[in-house]
Amino acid sequence: MTVKAAKPAKKNVHWFRRDWRLYVMLILPVAFYLIFCYKPMIGVVMAFQKYSMTKGIFGSKWIGLDNFTFVINRMPDLKIALGNTLLLNFMGLVAGFPVPIVLAIMLNEIRSTKVKKVSQTLLYLPHFLSWIIIGGMVLQIFAPTTGVVNATLRKMGAIGPNDNVPFLTEGWHWRIMYTLIGVWQGMGWGTILYLSAITGINMELFEAAKIDGANKMQQIWHVTLPGIRSTIVILLILSIGQMMNISFDRPFVLMNPRVKDYGDVLSTFVYRAAIQNHEWGRAAAVGLFQSVVGLILITGANIVSKRFGEEGIW
Repeated sequence: MTVKAAKPAKKNVHWFRRDWRLYVMLILPVAFYLIFCYKPMIGVVMAFQKYSMTKGIFGSKWIGLDNFTFVINRMPDLKIALGNTLLLNFMGLVAGFPVPIVLAIMLNEIRSTKVKKVSQTLLYLPHFLSWIIIGGMVLQIFAPTTGVVNATLRKMGAIGPNDNVPFLTEGWHWRIMYTLIGVWQGMGWGTILYLSAITGINMELFEAAKIDGANKMQQIWHVTLPGIRSTIVILLILSIGQMMNISFDRPFVLMNPRVKDYGDVLSTFVYRAAIQNHEWGRAAAVGLFQSVVGLILITGANIVSKRFGEEGIW
């Protein structure tokens, strides 16, 4: 019995000696997640406290679910922010999810190496731009009076000399612009993932399809798309899980007072509650609510994907 128990230990020691450099490299990412992801989770307690910065988490008064009750019943802005969050995320999912798939297939079919590299660079570049930079670009292009688009439309006679298209000042115009700008900014990153999945498809399948007389569209439909189906499903599940979460910088930069009721989302609501109004406990309650609903959504999407025969994410 002693010999049998010692064998796994010796095997583990052998692996550690052989791959100790890899284990050392793991120290930094593990430390990062422990310090910046798991340790801050202690702050969830604030959602159940009347939090005071002077007393801290361990000295603040415990009030149970009062923060949740107050936020739901006495803060009408929450319902507006929740509706806007779900609507904007849904519009982004519908408009933006298929775009990287189409772009990846198109790039994969390009045979010119130079054209392919230039196209990939142009597609990936927006992902690395700050939303502050993108917000300035959007203002220069779509501003009501001084924007390039409205100025061009006036010169062409498409609109009157004193008229403008309210791209950024009217609710639904703003929502459409918000969605399209988000698709433009994020499509390059998704394209990288799908291109990687396409390169993993066995080339013999394409050759067999050609022998059977399949044209290019039939090859894409019967070989390429089934080959990346698992990747599509995983990214769709992750996207559904993010329906309750929305970045702070994008709506904060693109929003203005005229479209506040159309662009106010949960992240900006939490910012006002915590930073501007110092309602830390109520802001934490909203954040916890977002996380719980997001977990339910991603779990439900994973269960549905498995019911349809897909692997899911766990």
